[in-house]
Amino acid sequence: MKRTVATILAAVAVLASPALAQDYPSKPIRVVVPFAPGGGVDVAARILTAKMSERLGWQFVVENRPGGSGFIAATNVAKSAPDGYSFFMAHVGEFAINPALFKEMPYDPERDFVPVNLVCDAPMVYIVNQHSPYHSMKDLVAAAKANPGALAYSSAGNGSLNQLSAEWFAQVAGIKLLHVPFKGGSPAAAAVASGEVPLGVASIPGALPHIKGNRVRVLAVTTAKRTAFQPSWATLKELGIGDVDANFWVGLFAPKGTQQAIVDKVDQEIRQTLQQADVKTRFADAGFDTAGVPSREFAARIKLDMARFKAVVDNAGIKPN
Repeated sequence: MKRTVATILAAVAVLASPALAQDYPSKPIRVVVPFAPGGGVDVAARILTAKMSERLGWQFVVENRPGGSGFIAATNVAKSAPDGYSFFMAHVGEFAINPALFKEMPYDPERDFVPVNLVCDAPMVYIVNQHSPYHSMKDLVAAAKANPGALAYSSAGNGSLNQLSAEWFAQVAGIKLLHVPFKGGSPAAAAVASGEVPLGVASIPGALPHIKGNRVRVLAVTTAKRTAFQPSWATLKELGIGDVDANFWVGLFAPKGTQQAIVDKVDQEIRQTLQQADVKTRFADAGFDTAGVPSREFAARIKLDMARFKAVVDNAGIKPN
């Protein structure tokens, strides 16, 4: 009898799931961002949700919960009801870098979350001062080999994607660099523009004012492929240095236990939204390429990045701030 009741309940749940997804959403959807308003992840969340509201009539509330290396926002969503009305708009740091940096975290990426969609991505860029004697990445390699540990680079801080991108470059090139951490990407890029530090790794939005002002030059991107934002910027592999793929991606996650039918529906609507020409333009203006990578492929990408960044962190002995 118990087995029969359990079987009936399971069948009802399966039949109810598509119906629930069909009626979804019936109230505003909360999207939590682990950064203050105006940052790359926040901008991506607002571009996406604004267009989805326009297309579908869905209501969204973007909620900023910065601080604690993303721990505050991540734990908030992880503890939320898995009912399809709380999502986490996060980036590579919370899901692929933090596990490599911290021995203990208040959340577990695989245990607590389901990847919904990799929304957008962007390379970081290797920049030097406009008046620098370094005109190529090979110039930097030669200088670093001549004086190991003397060539300095700026980053947004210990454990940042900026630092990992620089150390990954150093590892494939067989060189040692001197890390100069700053409190954020903007001051790190400004240090290169002013000539305070010869080399920097910056986000495109962070570097763009200095690029437009002819204060810095871009020597390469940190990713395995070029960016549509500026196709002339080469990859390290193309320059004959080695394989580096440090990608600033932004994606949407749901609490573990969220019904698959809802995950699939949100995933599908995100991909359709990202195909709109005006959305692509808005993301491009923010320095991003639209991605729209579905849930399973996104999960595989996260695992790959986890392994890559752990190797970089371990080899360089990187510690969090």
